[in-house]
Parts: sequence; structure tokens; C-alpha cells
Amino acid sequence: MNLRGKLVIAFAGVGAATAVLVGVFSYQAASRQIGAELDRSLLTTSAEVAAGATQVLDPSPITRGRVGDGLHQAQPMVAQSIGPDGQVRPIGGRAVRLAVDDEDRELAASGSAGQRRYQDLTVAPDDYRVITVALGDGRGAIQLGIDVDESRHVLGSLAGSIAAVSALVLVVAAALGWLLARQITRRLVRLTEVAGRVSDGGLDGVAVPGGGDDEVGRLAAAFDRMLGRLADSRADQERLVQDAAHELRTPLTSLRTNASVLRRFDELDPDARVRLLADVDGESRELSHLVDELVDLATRRYESEEPEPLGLREVVARAVDRVRRRTGRTVTADVEDISLVGQAKALERAVSNLLENAVKFDPAGPIEVVARDGRIQVLDRGPGIGDEDVARVFDRFYRADAARGLPGSGLGLSIVREIALAHGGTVFAEPRPGGGAVVGFTVGADRFLPVSHLDHVKD
Repeated sequence: MNLRGKLVIAFAGVGAATAVLVGVFSYQAASRQIGAELDRSLLTTSAEVAAGATQVLDPSPITRGRVGDGLHQAQPMVAQSIGPDGQVRPIGGRAVRLAVDDEDRELAASGSAGQRRYQDLTVAPDDYRVITVALGDGRGAIQLGIDVDESRHVLGSLAGSIAAVSALVLVVAAALGWLLARQITRRLVRLTEVAGRVSDGGLDGVAVPGGGDDEVGRLAAAFDRMLGRLADSRADQERLVQDAAHELRTPLTSLRTNASVLRRFDELDPDARVRLLADVDGESRELSHLVDELVDLATRRYESEEPEPLGLREVVARAVDRVRRRTGRTVTADVEDISLVGQAKALERAVSNLLENAVKFDPAGPIEVVARDGRIQVLDRGPGIGDEDVARVFDRFYRADAARGLPGSGLGLSIVREIALAHGGTVFAEPRPGGGAVVGFTVGADRFLPVSHLDHVKD
């Protein structure tokens, strides 16, 4: 059963249950009220009969029975006296005899004035509500009965009306439930259709039905944002594949060329052999480095690392030591001794990429690392960054004109940007006064820990 059917059944059930409960309480209240009215009428009439006003028992002109049957029945009441000796004498009303038991006789013989007793009796074919009232002083008692069939007929009619109203409420509740369920589920149905198209691979031109501030509206908005991110992610993947194919084509072409030359290896002079092998080795390393960075960028392996408290000075020091060992270059570091919550290996990778980028563009001068107030920057004295390149140096595979002949994958600074964004920061690149470039990233202020955490991080 779908959600709409369940909502209709729920609405109908609640409406029916409410109607039944109200009907039952109404019926019980009416029954109690009619019973109380009968008892008051019996008590009042018994007092009048005891005072000698037996005319209240005279036949009534009210017609009872089927319309047109021509039958006139007497007032549905009967009165009789019970003597102190238990003798029963009729007083008036219907020509029936009410049963008298020992309790009634005891009340007539020794009851105090006004003492009374109510009971229900059946004198075929009618049912009576009976009151027995003691006269006191040994004068016996008055017993008065009233036919309750008419009252029961009224209660039966009331029960039928309640049942009819309950059925009507059930139908109305089901109809209203269907309308409301249709209104609620209409947008959910459209969302389901959209989800089905997306699951079939269709992200282009998918319109998510929105509107409203309720839960369904918020779900639609969240679903729309999710589709937007999926579309962006797929576009990024497609661009990555296309760019990777383009970048891989160059080293692969070079390797194929060198492979064809290797077939004539014996014909080459020793110097040509050395250059060829060095070229093959360099292209292989470059290709391996490109593949590693492609995998890192596509799988975001650095994002799987759990954030932890760490010292920024220690992270930068490890990156500086690695670059010094690899390149033999002079690298100075001026790093503020602060602690933060982050991914140690990812941050170390970001600093290393910045240093390797500076070493590539500045083959001779010293490289500087400065970290202050959540801003980590690497400074060099290379050719600098042109105004047209500042906005694009962190794009995947982007190479400035000055870097066309230099080794590298064009992905190092892209990885820096991803790591910075993962830590709530941004990236920046700008010319350095006096020549060179300043390239770096920031870390979000919410990532930094109070000074009291420094000792704990160092330990």
C-alpha cells in the first residue's frame, strides 16, 4: 500500500474513532438524563397520588403505535398501594399488577415517610421503571410504575442517529484524508520520479519540484542542492579525465618515441645512450608522479585522515626537512608556535607542494616559509606570477607560459587548494616585492586551539 492509501486509512480511522467515542458518550449521557427524568417524574407523581390527586393517572389522548392503526392506549403509568399487612390494591392507570417482593412489603410495614426504592420490572410485554415510597406511621406504601418502552425507543432512535452520523463522519474523513494525502504526496511523487530519472543516469535538465517551508519543501531543497553537487562532481570528473588524458599523452608519446629509438640502442654512441636512458628515466618518474597526483586528486585520499590536535611548527618542519633532503636546497622557516585541529599528513602534503613549486621556479635562491595568524606562505625569488596567471595557478593542469618547459604535473597547487578548503581556509598567490612570488593558503580560525593545548600537542 502506498503512502497516500495509508494516510487515507489513518484519517478515516481517526475520524471514525472520534465519532464513535463522541456518540458513545452522548448516548450514555442521554440515557442517564432520561433515567434521571423518569425517576424525578415517578417521585413527583407518587407524591401527588399519595395526596389524593389520582387524576394524574387518567388516560392521555396521546396516540402510540403505528400511524393510522386507530389504537389509543392509556397513559403508560400504573399505581397501586401496599398495605402494612402486604395487601396490594390498585389505584389507577394501566390495568396491570406490579410484582411486590418482600423488600417492598417491609418498606410498607416499617418504612419511614418518604423512604423510597427504585427498581426495574417487566410485566409482559412491557418494561417498567418502578418506585415504592413509604407513607410512614404504619400507613403502608405507594408503588408507581411508568412504561419505559417509549424511552427506550427514543434511545434507540438516538443510537441510530449516532451510527448514521458516525458513518457520515467516516466518509467525510476519508474524503478529506484523500484530498490532504494527495496534496502532501503530490510533491513526494514528483520527487520520486526525479530520483528515478537520476538513478537512471539523467542529471541534465532535471527540475526538482520545490515550494513550501514544510518538511517536503525542505526535502526538495536539499535534494536540489544534492543534485547540483552531483552535477558539479560529474563535471569535475569529466574535466579531470579529459585533462588527464591530455597531460598523459605527452609523456606517453615521448616514451613511445624513446622505445622506438631503443630498438637501435646498439647503433647509438655512448653519450646518446646515456641521454636516452636519462630521458626514459625522467619521463617514467614524471609519469608515475602524475598518476599518483591524479589518484590523490580523484579519490581525495587525504580527506579520509581523521582530524587531530597538532602543532603547526612540527608539520612545517617535516615538510621542510623532506624538501631539503630531496633537492639539497636552502629552506628557511619562520613558523608561529600554535596548535590546531587538522589532518597532519594532508597539511604536510600542502606545504611540501608549495615548497616543491617554489624550488621548480627558483633554481638558485633560498626558499622561505612563513606561518603567522593562520596564514602559511612560501616565498621565492623566481620569475614571479603575472596578473593573468594569479587567478588560475590553482586550477588543475594549468601552466603559466614560464612553466611550459619545466617538469611537473600541474596538479600540485590544485591539491593545496583542496586541502585548504577542507580546513576551512582559502589559497592565494601574488607577486613578491623585489621579484619572485608568494604562494600559500590559510586555515579557518575555528580550527585553532587555545594556547593551553600546545604542551599536550608537543607531548
